[in-house]
Amino acid sequence: MNNYLYPTVAAISLLAFLYKLRVLRTDKSPTQIALLGHFLFLTITFTISIPPVWVEISQAAGIVNLSGLLSQSTVILSAACQQLVLLHLSHERHIAWRKSVPRLAFLALVLTTMVTLFCMASSFGERPDDFAVTNARYYPAYMIVYLTGHTVNQVDVGILGWRYAQVAPSPWLRRGFMLIALTLPLQLVYIGSRLADVIAGLAGTTGHGWEPAAQIGVTVSTVTKTIGWTIPDWGRHISKIWAWIDCRRSYRQLAPLHAKVTSHTPDVVLDPGDVDMRTRLYRLVVEIRDAQWRLRTWMTPTVAEKARKHAEAAGLRDEELAATIEAAQLAAAMQAKDRGIQPVEYPSSPLEAGPQDLASEITFQRKVARAFDTSPTVAAVLTRTLHTRPTTQEPT
Repeated sequence: MNNYLYPTVAAISLLAFLYKLRVLRTDKSPTQIALLGHFLFLTITFTISIPPVWVEISQAAGIVNLSGLLSQSTVILSAACQQLVLLHLSHERHIAWRKSVPRLAFLALVLTTMVTLFCMASSFGERPDDFAVTNARYYPAYMIVYLTGHTVNQVDVGILGWRYAQVAPSPWLRRGFMLIALTLPLQLVYIGSRLADVIAGLAGTTGHGWEPAAQIGVTVSTVTKTIGWTIPDWGRHISKIWAWIDCRRSYRQLAPLHAKVTSHTPDVVLDPGDVDMRTRLYRLVVEIRDAQWRLRTWMTPTVAEKARKHAEAAGLRDEELAATIEAAQLAAAMQAKDRGIQPVEYPSSPLEAGPQDLASEITFQRKVARAFDTSPTVAAVLTRTLHTRPTTQEPT
């Protein structure tokens, strides 16, 4: 399985390294350097773990399974870099370095012990496909030291990532660090599989049966974590694309309502000219509101009351309720104007809600447009109004 999983992860890690490398031109902070180190060590880890590369490195050095020691050492170093990044993001530089010292000292001890135990181990032949499984069987001390260091690293990264996600200053930072924190269970699948390898080795058997779970766990975790580390950079482009899509969708949803209400109040429509989509949408929203106020003198409080009762009976609340009432008022007002029946009494305001910004206004008007076209409440109010002769005054 690692014939295709590990090359894929190595390529993704290398791309992330090259993507972040450009940042060094303007930002040489410990955070950026440590993040680059993380991607570099990841790339080395999964490149070494490709079976043909594994064999070539060990044979070139003349040390059997040296690739295993190198790959697992770079796993430890990669996680150490992640810890440095999270500590520098969460604390002032001097505090971050102070908190880093015990972590780095622990990892240095782990790496030293791993190297010592590896050198003491007898050779059992090159194992590019199952080094961890075989090592766990014959040299459990080495694997226990490695897994202890790896587990402490991963749990620390998960906790630090979760904490920083709660206070991160931007949405994409929060999403990125949530992803990083949520990879911990996948890493624990890998760690659990390796611990099971050790136990199986002590019991005189092997862990080959669950090896795919270990490989899939570490692969999915690494890819997800790479997305989490880089998404604060490219996530904003997703936001821009989504905003562009949402703008066009909003325009398409509001255009029919705009056409209907402004056909009864054509003087509120300005020449759109040659403007961008967002400006056109803004004008659409303003002109719908202007038309709503112009049609106010054709509205009646009775329609609003009937719409409210019907909508509340249907379970509508808050903005959905307000949007349905406004839609019913608009539909009834246009119907009354078409019939030339202007009420004596009309509401002081045609509005049922007061959105505080443009984004909220667009969202609310989309609800009004949807209710105008599809709401049973609007249809019921129009039917009742059509068969009711209201108190009227001569049109002025």
